[in-house]
Amino acid sequence: PLSSGMILLTWQKIAPTSLLYQISPSLNMKILIILGLASTMLGGWGGLNQTHLRKILAYSSIAHMGWMTIIALINPSLTLLNLIIYIIATLTLFLMLNFASATKINSLTNLWNKSTPMTMAILLTLLSLGGLPPLTGFMPKWLILQELVSNSNITMAILMAMSALLNLFFYMRIIYASTLTMFPTTNNSKLQWSHPQTKTINIIPTLTIISSLFLPLSPMFISLTY
Repeated sequence: PLSSGMILLTWQKIAPTSLLYQISPSLNMKILIILGLASTMLGGWGGLNQTHLRKILAYSSIAHMGWMTIIALINPSLTLLNLIIYIIATLTLFLMLNFASATKINSLTNLWNKSTPMTMAILLTLLSLGGLPPLTGFMPKWLILQELVSNSNITMAILMAMSALLNLFFYMRIIYASTLTMFPTTNNSKLQWSHPQTKTINIIPTLTIISSLFLPLSPMFISLTY
């Protein structure tokens, strides 16, 4: 179920990332670069031909772990910042998918019938996960690339930025299916009957704002990580 996937991709990340943070001073930079680049490339390529949303988010998790790994020695605080933003965005996305009872990409095509604001929230959250400005997810990628360049790892910064395009591609597939396509109907009405919702969505607006609109607070986060 989606709830189990949400726990695996959020809560289960805390323990290994904490361990990585604690042993970061004794790690080898070359090994971290290899692991980080391999994770981002594997996460990007693996998610390209997937149609199950849980598998797509699993490969996305692998790619984000690569971003956390590659910066662990240079600036461990950025690893924690990336983890926090990733957990918030992924939690938001899983709650919205659970609300829509969507497990595949094609099941999102009629989401606009059920909840148009939810469709827009999914769009913002996915773009934030992809790291597009001016959304919150752009901040950790921007800071990590800046740190790599300042430490004379320009080639790695370019490769990491290019690998992020792979993730952005399958995020755009989900966005296209959920916001730019119309579910085929045989009648004249394109609106479903509204049924009372039994699932709570009270926390989703707050999480959407945090995972999408916190980029203007970047100076505060930069002061905390340096």
